[in-house]
Amino acid sequence: MLEEKILSISQPTEIVVLPEMFSTGFSMHPEKFAESMDGETMQWMKEISAKKKVIVTGSLIIKDRASTNNEQSYYNRLIWMLPNGKCGTYDKRHLFAYGDEDRHYSVGIKRLVASVKGWKINLLVCYDLRFPVWSRQDTRGLDANGLEYDVLIYVANWPERRNVAWKTLLQARAIENQCYVVGVNRVGDDGNNIYHAGDSMVIDPLGEILYHKKNEEDIFTVTLQSSHLQKIRERFPFWKNADRFNIEN
Repeated sequence: MLEEKILSISQPTEIVVLPEMFSTGFSMHPEKFAESMDGETMQWMKEISAKKKVIVTGSLIIKDRASTNNEQSYYNRLIWMLPNGKCGTYDKRHLFAYGDEDRHYSVGIKRLVASVKGWKINLLVCYDLRFPVWSRQDTRGLDANGLEYDVLIYVANWPERRNVAWKTLLQARAIENQCYVVGVNRVGDDGNNIYHAGDSMVIDPLGEILYHKKNEEDIFTVTLQSSHLQKIRERFPFWKNADRFNIEN
């Protein structure tokens, strides 16, 4: 189904963004659904990325060995798949303890900031949205044309019952980091009486909503404007007054 949707895109496209755990839906049973880094879904991502000549990103349930102790662990892992078959990964930092995610998955400790044709993109997953320090621009030693990143992408399975927080925090992250924000969320009932309204959004650095879709599946292409981003950062250099901080793992 996703392959048909991706192949139907006719506009020039650099990046295709899929939701959190797009191949399974959000699950607390990783032992049933986890794949390895050379599993079926990873192979599909490589094939579709190469075929369409686009970057494909979204998160999967991955079984892998921990870098700290080499023990087998489960991760909610975002994949950043390039057309040449190489990929970057980001393991979700903030595990949703309210839903016991922290009991079934291992936490990530490193951010992933990818680069595409001069754009720097910070890639995060769902519950990370509630924790602004983890996504905050690091402005030490940087200038208006060299902030840490230009775009925040959040992939999610965020339920409708908390969609006010989803929409509000997406705008807040755009405003406070003076960047574009892309939030891609699933739609529909997940089979556990939890409904997802989508509310996928694209937001500009001033918090203006460029795209919003609720309650239905959609394929939408948006072109982000570098000139608009730089104009806002130069006209309103609020980043210069940002607090300095360090993140400890």
